Amino acid sequence: MDLSQSMKISAAGMKAQSFRMRIISENIANANSNATKPGEDPYRRKIVTFANMIDDSVGVKRVRVKKVTVDKSDFGLSFDPGHPGADENGYVKKPNVNGLIEAMDMKQAQRSYEANLNAVDVSKNMTMRTIDLLR
Repeated sequence: MDLSQSMKISAAGMKAQSFRMRIISENIANANSNATKPGEDPYRRKIVTFANMIDDSVGVKRVRVKKVTVDKSDFGLSFDPGHPGADENGYVKKPNVNGLIEAMDMKQAQRSYEANLNAVDVSKNMTMRTIDLLR
């Protein structure tokens, strides 16, 4: 594998992690999006799934986003009888977004992005050193 291929692999990882960060940001932004009508569901947390894809032009496996699914965990309940989304017992469904989990996922995505960025930087430096040797 040459150095340009390693940069392409790392770039694919960076792209996948940046997409993951967008989904995490969407989850955090909707963490307080309660149901607006009785019986209606609030925002459901989204989860990104990755897959390996064989790139024929390079001949290696690259990571890509396989799909975005919703978290099937239960919604929280909050007692607020005056809310327009309250049921007959006065409870409002809350999104199944946990800020602590989102923060941990965000930190993991950030670290993965940085690791891929460092790999690109090392490959670039090795390429530059090779060019210097050939002069």
